[in-house]
Amino acid sequence: MGGKKSKSGAIDDSGRKSAAPDENLPTVERIRKHTTTHFGYKVLSLARRGMTDLPEELWELTELQKLNLSLNSLRSVPSSLGSLQNLVVLNLWGNQLTSLPPEIGRLRNLKVLFAYRNRLSDVPEELGLCTKLEVLSLANNQLTTLPASLSALGGLKKLNLSHNLITHIPGCVYTMKNLVFLQLACNKLENIADQIQTLADLKILIVEGNCIHSLPKMLCCLTKLELLNVDFNDIQNVPAEMHQLRRLEKLACHPLDKGLHIRHNPLLKPIKEVLDGGLQALYNYLKAV
Repeated sequence: MGGKKSKSGAIDDSGRKSAAPDENLPTVERIRKHTTTHFGYKVLSLARRGMTDLPEELWELTELQKLNLSLNSLRSVPSSLGSLQNLVVLNLWGNQLTSLPPEIGRLRNLKVLFAYRNRLSDVPEELGLCTKLEVLSLANNQLTTLPASLSALGGLKKLNLSHNLITHIPGCVYTMKNLVFLQLACNKLENIADQIQTLADLKILIVEGNCIHSLPKMLCCLTKLELLNVDFNDIQNVPAEMHQLRRLEKLACHPLDKGLHIRHNPLLKPIKEVLDGGLQALYNYLKAV
């Protein structure tokens, strides 16, 4: 009788199981078989694999352009990461990383880095060498600041630093003049520096859930703002120049709504009462003051 095939291998005529085809391949080739091509990019996803360590052969796949290692149990990423110099997107979120390797600076083609929901207490200076970065999320970590070297990330458009331990907006952020999205919610911010005016392209600024006492009048230079969320701070008053923010079209309630989020603050009279009439009533009042 002929042998029968099984998913785990073949049964030969003697009844012995032979190795499955994949088992005869080198480890690097077995990993490569999981790569796909998506919109022209070489992609590999090893998400949700329960991994605590990464296979050494992974770093031989130098053709990779998108790598997803999210939702594992990784505590570190080896220096070999620097060999994947074609990476455009690197997804590390949802692990237990306490640091990123300095060799991440060798990823000169990197445009998107997701490293949120880890245990990072700092970021390597070498990340500033990834000058093609456009999207950077370091939310839900234990960061207190960012290295000055990140001033080189002039092409960054979206930066998420929410849910960290930041007391002052890092100086390097004010040099990222192409930012359109800046998320700093749920930190320990006490103020917003006048340098915020340098971020003239900002459309979304979220600083809810901090300890901010007042808003600088220079904030009102950001006339492209469409969403400004300053809820759940200690703000008592607003700068008279706020009426210049004409693209904030309404008082917003839902967290994702465009407009001005400000009502959840200990606002003083008459601002508190004026806001009952809506944003336009506030603007009219500020212009008349």
